[in-house]
Amino acid sequence: MISVEEATELIQSHLYQPKIVVKDLNQSSGHYLAEDIRADRDFPPFNRVAMDGIAIKAALFEAGRREFTIEGIQYAGAECLILKDPTACMEVMTGAMLPMGTDSVIRFEDIEIKDGKATITIDQLKQHQNVHGRATDAAKGDLLIEKNTLITTAEIGVLATVGKSRIEVYEMPKVAIVSTGDELVKVSEQPKEYQIRRSNSHVLKGALSDMKVLGNIYHIADNEENMRHELSGILESYDVLILTGGVSKGKKDFVPAILDDLAVEKLFHRVAQKPGKPFWFGKNNTTTVFALPGNPVSTYLCFNKYIKPWFKSSMGAVPKPLSAILDRDITFKAPLTYFAQVKLTYRLGHLIAEPVLGKGSGDLANLLQADGFLELPPAETEFKKGSSYELILYRSI
Repeated sequence: MISVEEATELIQSHLYQPKIVVKDLNQSSGHYLAEDIRADRDFPPFNRVAMDGIAIKAALFEAGRREFTIEGIQYAGAECLILKDPTACMEVMTGAMLPMGTDSVIRFEDIEIKDGKATITIDQLKQHQNVHGRATDAAKGDLLIEKNTLITTAEIGVLATVGKSRIEVYEMPKVAIVSTGDELVKVSEQPKEYQIRRSNSHVLKGALSDMKVLGNIYHIADNEENMRHELSGILESYDVLILTGGVSKGKKDFVPAILDDLAVEKLFHRVAQKPGKPFWFGKNNTTTVFALPGNPVSTYLCFNKYIKPWFKSSMGAVPKPLSAILDRDITFKAPLTYFAQVKLTYRLGHLIAEPVLGKGSGDLANLLQADGFLELPPAETEFKKGSSYELILYRSI
């Protein structure tokens, strides 16, 4: 049995090597960039009017002038006009080019217009007021988005702005999700009293889908010969195999032995943690295999603690550590890393973790009451209120 730290290190040292593919802009959200994105021109590309109003030369205002003849209108999307009379003004619209011969904008709320003349009603004006200066956001060639960045709606806007209609991204691996167990029936079936519906595989598929990873679901009954045959075919067809169930010490927990028979190298089996102790990890030349305990909370914990960060790291992203502060004491005496389910709140700018008492790793419904897991180290047995520990967040708060 290895520690959580050792398990994490082993998993992170065997990352997937993704291919680079090209996606249309509107299909790129949720993928990771495989190229740097640079400004194709200055941003903004001209001195941009930031408020509807009039544009003047600020020096005239400073000299005491308050009334200006309106010479014309500068609309957004129109070529830049030139102020012919330097003592006049130009009406301007938000987003328009600042007319040549002007340097400042006074909003309509601060002027009165009558008979083609604008009278300024405020007493103070700063040069370049209400003007978004050329290249103040970025200059042509500046790095805007680094490679390995997750594309969200914010990145979509920048990609569109720089004219990237097609983007190089990392291709996510093909993933098979395999549940095992004779007690499991389809979601659409009415289970007998000794059966339960398959939930883990659908939880994993949904979690993968959130990362734009396609996961295909399979179920294999607890028959050793059939399991060996089906897993052999799956290993040949997928980059990643996530199993749930069949890795403990029961008489029908065939998965570790079958993986060994199929030449999948075991990198570890059993981690000093609760829940999820029977976790198995290994790989062959083509496929990375995560074999998770079948208990629902164990499956969910192992996915969020190990597999999700593995996917992100494989795309070149650096997972950001989170922490939260306990709001009550916890005692846990086993020499294991304990992942406590917690409900989270914000208090004075800090994440506060309230332990949620469950009924063991089979208590799937208990996950609904919590927002994440707090990682409590094995070197301690008393975890005091006010102490901060690493947080594995699985729900937005």
